This record gives sequence, C-alpha cells and structure tokens, in this order.
Amino acid sequence: MTDKELVQFLTLLQCSIEMQTMQNLVFSAPKGGEVQKIRCTLRQLSSSLYVQMEYKCTEGRVRQKNLSPDAFISAIQMELNAFSRVDLNDSGGSASLLRSKKGKITLITHGAIGQGKKQTVIGNDRKKQYILDGSEAFLIYLGISNAQGRVHDKKQAKFRQINRFLELVQSIERELPQTGLLHVADLCCGKSYLSFAVYHYLVHIQKRDVVMNCVDLKESVMQDCAQIAAQCGFTGMFFTTGEVSKFRTDASVDLLISLHACDAATDLVLDRGIVLGAKVILATPCCHRQLSRELNCPSLSFIARHPVLKYKFCDAATDALRILRLEACGYVCDALEFTDPEDTPKNVLIRAIRRSSIINYKGAKEERYREVYFYLTGREAAALPADENEEQ
Repeated sequence: MTDKELVQFLTLLQCSIEMQTMQNLVFSAPKGGEVQKIRCTLRQLSSSLYVQMEYKCTEGRVRQKNLSPDAFISAIQMELNAFSRVDLNDSGGSASLLRSKKGKITLITHGAIGQGKKQTVIGNDRKKQYILDGSEAFLIYLGISNAQGRVHDKKQAKFRQINRFLELVQSIERELPQTGLLHVADLCCGKSYLSFAVYHYLVHIQKRDVVMNCVDLKESVMQDCAQIAAQCGFTGMFFTTGEVSKFRTDASVDLLISLHACDAATDLVLDRGIVLGAKVILATPCCHRQLSRELNCPSLSFIARHPVLKYKFCDAATDALRILRLEACGYVCDALEFTDPEDTPKNVLIRAIRRSSIINYKGAKEERYREVYFYLTGREAAALPADENEEQ
C-alpha cells in the first residue's frame, strides 16, 4: 500500500471519528486467517469516546475489543494489510480502500467525510439480548424464573448458560435437514435444562417438527421431566430411564446434545452419537478423571508430578483425544468456550459435524488417534465405533 493512499485514508478516518460522523468501518474480503469480518463502531464508555471492534470468526464466534481513537488508528494499520476491502461509512460521505489480487490499491471517496450529521453515540452497557427472556413456562417449572418470569438471582449463571447453548444451536442449524421431522437426542440429560430449551427453540421459535429423546439413569428425575414436558405441552419430548450405551432409535439422529456427562460418560455419549449417525454433536465434557488415572508417559513426568498441572493437562488432553476419535469417524470438530469461566470451570464444548465426504480418509486419522492414545497411556486404544446406519 502506498504511503499516500494509506495516509489519506487514515486522515479521513481520524476526521470521521473526531467529528463523530462515522457510522461504521467494515473490513471484509480477508486474505486468510480465522477472522472473516471486522465491524467498527463508535461507543461511549464512562463519558469517553471509544471505537468498538467486533471480530466475526470462522467458527461462528464473535469477540470484541474497545480502543481509544488514537490506539484504534495505530492498531488498524496492521488490519489493513489482512483484508482486501475496507469501507468507511460516514454521515457526510464514504471511503473504500480496495486491494486487487495483484496488489494494486485503489481509494474511492464520495461526499465530504467529517462534515455530515453528528452521530448519536450509544453506551456499551446495554442489556444483552438473549434468545430466551425468562418468561418461558419451562424455565418457571424448572425453577430458573419466578412466576412473573424474572430470573432468580442465583440462577443467572444457568440462564446465561442455556442461552449460550442456544446460540451454538443457531450456529449449526444450516447443518441440519432444512425440512421435515428433526430427530434430537439428549444423552445423560439430567434435569434436562438444555433439552427443554432446545426443544422450545426448535419448535416454538423456529417452527420445526421435532422428536426429542432424553435419556438418563435416574428414574425419578425422568418422571419429573416428563411431567414438566406435559405441563408445557411439549408433546414431542420423550424421557427414558436407561444406559446411554443401549439407547436405540429407528431413524438417524440429526442433533445430539449432552451437558456435563461425568468423566467417561461423555465418551459413551460421543460413541453413541457416532453409532446413531448423528449429523451434529454438541457436548460439554465434565470431570476428566479417567486419563488422570491411566496417564503413563515418562516424557510427561515433569507435568504429572504436579497434581494441579496433571489435572489441567489431562482435561485438555482428554478432550483433544475425543476430537481425534470423532475425526477418525468422519466428523469435523472444534473446541469452543461454552460459557464464562466464572460461571463454571467446565466451559469447553466439543462441536462435531459429520462430513460423509471425509469418511474415506479416516484411516490416517484413526492411526493418529491410536498413536496419541498409546503415547499417553502405553496401551492400545479400543476399537472405533461404527455408524449403524452407514452402508457397508
């Protein structure tokens, strides 16, 4: 980028910010990396003017940071090299910085930037908009909200957790069948907070036909959940007492969810999802004790000799092994931060999306999984599960 074009664009941008006529600044057409778009807007924080940068990433996550005008101008000079298009929208005009595939830079301006109407700069302390508002009947029956729909103070973390999970369901909706009956399963469902939320979201917000099977070992809990479902009119929800490893269904599962299945129970859930041919799996693991007991790797003794570090290492290694195992069975996976660590330390979510096109390549992935498992434990890994619905 030539100095002349860069200086001219940054001068226009600085004027737009100082005069508070900037509507937004958008970085698009990335040249690579996880960030797909950056949208910048003016914000008022503690009576001072800031520029909020909102990063939209490939995995569907959105992150933000707020910078003072001077810090912002300095910071974006690096961002300008990572995108092929940058558009400044100002109440008085506009400026677009374009980079061709051959590296040619073009600056296009219209109007009089900085001379338009001063924009109303909103504060950054607006209440977060959730998918659920607390007045939903199932939240009242579950004790999350009171009869007036106000979320109890002690249940705020659970309320945020439920809404965050629904945001993750939103992020994978395009991977589900777009018409017809959706088959959903919640294995090791417990009190079924997520079951009710997902069913409500898909049926009452997205207007889909859904059959949801919820499975757990505690019969009394399943009976209570079935009663709540009846009170809410959730006729497509079914609660079964039993082991998840024995759960069967006549049709392939479109979406399998699980929240905090303890220790190896998460592995049973993931394997059952593979066997049932689940198109999407959303699982938040809990209590990674099994690898801690089985860890047998002299090369890692410098970690294992410290109980706290061993615990943290086994947490991460267990979930990484689970992802390798899912990938070997034809899934594309990632690990996401589920919710704020202050709400719960068990805040990792494994998102797995089945890609039949890569099943033919699972040989190398299976070899990698077995190699890592043997390295950590000194033992051979168990056989991978097979999809019961997959044609042989």
